[in-house]
Amino acid sequence: MRSHPFGCSLLLLVAVAAGLPQNAAAADGRPNVLFIVSDDLNCFLGCYGEPRAQTPHIDRLAARGVRFDRAYCGFPLCGPSRNSFLTGLYPNATGILANGQIFRQTIPSQVSMPQAFRLEGYFAARVGKLFHYNVPASIGTNGHDDPGSWELEINPAGVDRLEEEPRIFSLEPGKFGGTLSWYASPQPDRLHTDGLLADDAAWVLERCGRDKSRPFFLAVGFYRPHTPYVAPKDPYFGMYPESEMPLVTDVAADQQDLPPAAIGSRKPEQDIMTDDQRRQCLQAYYASISFMDAQVGRVIDALDKQGLADSTIIVFTSDHGYHMGEHGLYQKMSLFEESARVPLLIVAPGRAQPGSVAAAPVSQVDLFPTLAALCGIKAPDNLPGQNLAGLLADPSLPGRGWAVTQVTRGGIPGQRPRPEQPDKKGGPFFGYSLRTPRWRYTEWDEGRAGRELYDHDADPRELTNLATAPAHAATVASLSQQLSEAVKQTLPASGMTPGIKPGVWSPDLTNP
Repeated sequence: MRSHPFGCSLLLLVAVAAGLPQNAAAADGRPNVLFIVSDDLNCFLGCYGEPRAQTPHIDRLAARGVRFDRAYCGFPLCGPSRNSFLTGLYPNATGILANGQIFRQTIPSQVSMPQAFRLEGYFAARVGKLFHYNVPASIGTNGHDDPGSWELEINPAGVDRLEEEPRIFSLEPGKFGGTLSWYASPQPDRLHTDGLLADDAAWVLERCGRDKSRPFFLAVGFYRPHTPYVAPKDPYFGMYPESEMPLVTDVAADQQDLPPAAIGSRKPEQDIMTDDQRRQCLQAYYASISFMDAQVGRVIDALDKQGLADSTIIVFTSDHGYHMGEHGLYQKMSLFEESARVPLLIVAPGRAQPGSVAAAPVSQVDLFPTLAALCGIKAPDNLPGQNLAGLLADPSLPGRGWAVTQVTRGGIPGQRPRPEQPDKKGGPFFGYSLRTPRWRYTEWDEGRAGRELYDHDADPRELTNLATAPAHAATVASLSQQLSEAVKQTLPASGMTPGIKPGVWSPDLTNP
């Protein structure tokens, strides 16, 4: 039996087996939930039409359920996004607008999604990263976790964290989590954090499969493909020859019609990358995705082996999207499609059409009300998301028809802006982006710092900003009004006050 670093062994976990459910498909008929989250994953997946991606396990999962083609995060940064979908509230309502915060500091009485299941008799367990962790520094710890959400937490740490960091290439030596960095590891899958994580998830599923008296909510949070992009060299880097990695071109022309805030997430060290480095970076990102895909396959195989597939709802998603050179950007924190869009697969046996695609825009805040409805769980009354059960049964339905994503520029509202990104008013501001079936419409500082409009029917790469074109003035006016109404739905419910400066949360969202 293997042992975890940091003194946490499976022998010790066996000692808490009394805390594990004697469960599988619950005797009361309620389904189990397997909630899988990847870290910093865009839609570079075969099931989303990416021709280079070798992701057979996630693709097979998509064939078992509904693939949501237009799913969006609430905020393209790990901490705000994860706190958002795990509470079912937009970042404006959680008060979490940066990493390193936890929602218990701002809305301490709010019931999280896993906590709601736990309170109604589900065994709630977490393996890996669900709430925010500093990657790689927090690997092997509880990070910024919420203990009230779980009965069992398992935090493996592998060679990528414990041994290999001195060998990782970084654009800024010694910096990994927020800097482009990568390494082709000689170590096999099972010694990496995500490999250990898949082992632990399988271990929990094995014990959850022994009895049917209690259902489970098992959350599995993989770390890849988050930087540093570390994966076993064999076979994953070999799947993506460096010479075949494409480069984004014509960036300067693309940026000419953009307001400065649109590319405010760019980092100076990325602008001086060589073409070879860009290809190596993309190769490592793809390799990390395929490595993570293999571990997802091991978890799904464990679920199937225990005979739990027919009684378990499976969700697969990422905390946000990710840039790999588009618009001259890397990583996250933009409001372009690459950063705001997330993969979202939902497998709901008997409730969802296998192998189908839902085209309606949806948000990750929809996950909590959806899973609560499917499992007969009481959700908090202040959740703004829609129940996606109807779309699971009939993916052609239009749903709510829009999704909204927000981000900050110049710092966190209520704090002094970073000196390198002041706005004309001397303080930070919001950007909000509305996604409809056809359009992406973005306002920076309510339009004072710029607007963007993209027609996805004609321009899916969002290369031509139509916001100032006279021919689209009526569309801009209509979408601006729709965005204003959508933003109101992101605000705290009556009587609910996040622990941030009160002035930030005024209805017009002006700066304090």
